Amino acid sequence: MDIGIMYTTLLEIKDWVSGDQATGRLVSIPNGSILSNTVNNYTKDHNFIWDEIQLPISYSSDWQFAYDKILELVNNETKEIVEHANKDISKLEEKYYLDKRSAEPAIYLSATDNWISFTIRYPTMVRNRRFLRHKITRLILDELARNKIKISSSTVDIVGFPNLKIDKGNDV
Repeated sequence: MDIGIMYTTLLEIKDWVSGDQATGRLVSIPNGSILSNTVNNYTKDHNFIWDEIQLPISYSSDWQFAYDKILELVNNETKEIVEHANKDISKLEEKYYLDKRSAEPAIYLSATDNWISFTIRYPTMVRNRRFLRHKITRLILDELARNKIKISSSTVDIVGFPNLKIDKGNDV
């Protein structure tokens, strides 16, 4: 980061690179724009953010077992982060008069036409989001495979086909 008299130069994050990692491009921002535009600061009063992983689980799978296993796994991986985040949240509640909240991981379920959508929500340190998401995703995939829990996708199943009569005709 370079803060000059007229411009601030930063390393770009996002655009075509996901996971809050740098693209390699530099972005120059006119210093006057911070007075008239919104500025997002991920680390002003705390060092964590929430992240989410979407997971479509098949209706034919034991979704309750999957729910319990995934929540246990995410709780184990985020235990230390949750402790720090809960302390930060207490400070935020005092400073900004927020309602009492917890940083405990959660899974929100939603029924769709094709699967049960799991939205897995957990706290992560701001600068480690991509790495923690990768680790949790790998652990979840391993656990689901070990227990034969199916991940769904948009597919079409043909469950029947009408009998076809082929007329060969008498053409010689």
